[in-house]
Amino acid sequence: MYLLIKQAHIGFAIISISLFVLRAFWSVTESAKLQQRWAKIAPHIIDTLLLGCAVYLMITTGQYPFADHWLTAKFLALLVYIATGTIAIKRGKTAGVRLLFSLLAIATFGYIVAVAVTRTPWL
Repeated sequence: MYLLIKQAHIGFAIISISLFVLRAFWSVTESAKLQQRWAKIAPHIIDTLLLGCAVYLMITTGQYPFADHWLTAKFLALLVYIATGTIAIKRGKTAGVRLLFSLLAIATFGYIVAVAVTRTPWL
């Protein structure tokens, strides 16, 4: 079951960043497509499933943020990703600001993946 949930976690992460990139593009270009119902709902569903898998993996392996440094780094980076992503998609006042924060969010996501692969916060 562990491997299945781990693969699901990876799959949801890929879908999540793909949807983020699409929505960020729409946000920067001020496309009306960003207002589609599915574009507002699907990311929340995918991210909830991603987080649920993460919690399952955490409990199964007995590794937790603030006990394991690499998970602490992932958790803190997740908070940065959420904050930058919110500015990129919703709160950025100009297209330039939304682009900058989109790139910062994508870079943060890349850091999260790198920490997950190497299991070290110091890259």
